[in-house]
Order: sequence, then C-alpha cells, then structure tokens
Amino acid sequence: MKPWMRGALAAFPLLALAVPAFAADEPKLDAGNTAWMLTATVLVLMMTIPGVALFYAGMVRKKNVLATLMQSFTIAAIVTVMWFAVGYSIAFGNGGPWFGDLSKAFLQGINWDGPFVLGYGMGGESEVATTIPETVFLMFQMTFAIITAALITGAVADRMKFGALCLFTALWTVLIYSPIAHWVWHPAGIIWAWGALDFAGGTVVHINAGVAGLVAAIVLGKRTGYGHDNMAPFNLTYAVIGACMLWVGWFGFNAGSAVAADARAGMAMLVTMIAAATGTLGWLVAEWMGKGKPSVLGAISGAIAGLVAITPASGWVFPGAGFAIGLIAGVVCFWSATALKRALGYDDSLDAFGVHGVGGLIGAVLTGVFAYGALYKTEGGEAALAYSGLLYGNAGMVWIQVKSILLTMAYSAVGTFILLKIVDAMVGLRVTEEEEREGLDVTQHGERIA
Repeated sequence: MKPWMRGALAAFPLLALAVPAFAADEPKLDAGNTAWMLTATVLVLMMTIPGVALFYAGMVRKKNVLATLMQSFTIAAIVTVMWFAVGYSIAFGNGGPWFGDLSKAFLQGINWDGPFVLGYGMGGESEVATTIPETVFLMFQMTFAIITAALITGAVADRMKFGALCLFTALWTVLIYSPIAHWVWHPAGIIWAWGALDFAGGTVVHINAGVAGLVAAIVLGKRTGYGHDNMAPFNLTYAVIGACMLWVGWFGFNAGSAVAADARAGMAMLVTMIAAATGTLGWLVAEWMGKGKPSVLGAISGAIAGLVAITPASGWVFPGAGFAIGLIAGVVCFWSATALKRALGYDDSLDAFGVHGVGGLIGAVLTGVFAYGALYKTEGGEAALAYSGLLYGNAGMVWIQVKSILLTMAYSAVGTFILLKIVDAMVGLRVTEEEEREGLDVTQHGERIA
C-alpha cells in the first residue's frame, strides 16, 4: 500500500481497524461488533432525544420550553429523511475529494446482509471493509448528523421561526454536514487525504455546529430584552437530566467510533470519562474563583466541554492526555461562554459556540499534540509515527489538524450564512417582537406548559 493510502486510512476513525478488502481472508460479519454498534447507535440517538432536548429546554424561559423540546424532536425526523434521501450518499458514496456521488441515494445499492465495504477513489481502485452490516453503519452515522443539527438550535433559542428552522435543517444537513463528513470520514475526502485525525467528530460535529450556531446567532440578532430582561433558566432540573443523558450517551459516540468491541473502544471510553470529569472540575474551579460560587449550570456545562474536546482525540490518546484535554477545555470554555461572549457582544443563547465550537477547536488541536500512533499501529516504527502528534515526534500533525479546522470553519460559516439568507428570503427567519415576548410555545405551536 502506498504511504499516502496508509495515512488516509488512519484519518478515518470509523474504519481505523478495518480489514483491507484485498487481504487473504474475506471480511465476515462479527456478531459481537454488530451488537456493540447497535447499542452505540441507540446511545447516540439518546443524546439528542431526549438528551439535547432536555438540556436546552431546561435553560430557556418557561414560555419557550415546549418549542425547544419540539425543535430537537423534529430535527431527528427531518435529518432522518434527508439522510435517507441523499445525505448518506453525499457523505459516504464514492466520489471525489469534495462530495460523494449519488449511488446510495434513497439507500439504493446498500449491502443489506454482508460486511460493509467502503471503496475510495473515483474508480474504486481500493477499498476497506468493516465487520458490521452497512445498515448499522449508516444508522450510526445518521445519529451523528441528527445531533449536529440539533446543537445549532442552542445558539438561536427563543427567536427563530419553527418553519424556518425546519427548512434550514433540511438544507444544512445535505449541503453543509454531509460534505464535511465526506471530507473527513470517506477515503476520497480532502481532509482524509491530508491525514487529519478526528476519531468521533471534533470537526464534523462540534466545530461545524458551533460555527454554524455562531453565524446563525449573529444573522438573527440578539433576543428581545437581551442584556436587561431576566433570562434565567426555567428549570435546571431538566438541564441536569439532559446533561446526564449526554454524558452516558457519549460513550456510544466515542467508543462506538472504533466500530468494534475491542481494546481501542475501551480506551476511548476511559479517556471520555476522565475528560468529562476534569472538564467539570475545570469549569467549576474557574467559576468559583471568578464569581465566588460554583453553579449547577457551570458543572453541567463543564462536563459537556470536556466531552466535546475529547471527541476527536478519544481513539488516539492515553488517559493522561484525556485528563489534560478535559481540564483545558473546562477552563477555556468557561471563559468563551462568559467573558468572550460579553466582549464581542453576540447572543449565543445557550452557548452552542462557546462550548461546542471552542471545545471542538481545543480538542482538534490537542489531538495533534497528544496523539499516539501506536494505539492504531501497534507494531510501532515509522507507521506509528505517521499517526502520532507533537509529543511523540510528529510536529507536522499540528498543522494538519489546523488545516482541517480552518477548512471546516470556512465552509460551515460561509455555507450557513448563504442558507440562512435563502431561508430568510423564502419564509423569514425570526418571529416578530410581539411573538417573541409572548413565547414560542403559544405563537409557534399553540400550546403552553400549565
């Protein structure tokens, strides 16, 4: 295999332990791996419904709780349909460096009953194979697309029309999320070819959603009364329950990205737990020192920050790195969600950018520092070095990670801005001031909490 092919294979986490299709033994379905991936898929779906739904609903005002729950629930339905129609094919159909083809549109040509084989290159000149059915793989990937779109709603809470959100979600999933997933996680993708390391979605999910959320918050403008009205969370109990579901579900998110029930999945699970813990403590200490009291909202925000930051690194690093990544993310995300937001004056309602965008940036860069290639290439030597980071002798990996971040941010920001303007011209983005003051529950859905 050529050196660039070896580098590309390592860049795709979900097939990092895959069996080359030209090996002596043909790949076979593995019941244990399939069972684990079915479980991981359910865990990741739980992260959105009800995880994100409750997490966000607990942080808005009472008049917007039902509308916020409705957003995550409906997004799960919209993204499922778009993924079925063309999203999966754009992300994982064979194609060039920027887009997959439409060979899998409406899930035609899916390998229903055998191991999933993913070809790469315009001519499919080489391929890799997993030990799970393609139905399970595409479902697992669908849950990633769902949560990414749902995360954006935290930046525009309390003020976006429901119809506009539905239209934007459908367009964004197909035109922004799916191409970026192709770049990073398909062997033909441009970021794959660079050799960037993103085990479970630091760029594809968190940086992408965070940047899109920031752009959307700026385009929509600040909430009515922002800065002087009382906008305290309605029910932090909901938010804590949602955060707990996110923490538990994240094991499917990260450990599931090994696509096998093996030692690498176990290491990903371990570092995920450690990073969540140190993210919690890092945020609490920073808040305690800065504000005099550690808050419940701060604790759950810190946990999410640690989980976000460890996501791209989880299959590439040891526990000590997980400790450091989580701690750094907790402290820095506290700053970005408070001081940075005040200084720049944008209204990222529930800190989608401050936690997911900034946390994703931290994690993606630090993956280039802490990655240890021998976790994948156990024979060591030059092969392992090619997949290692700065601390293990490969300083170039940091620049590769930065390049992947910059491309993701640029495409997400520009593409999101264009789509928002299109949706605004078609149906309007924002509710009226009167509707906003009355609340989205009543004005968008005709219902209210008793």
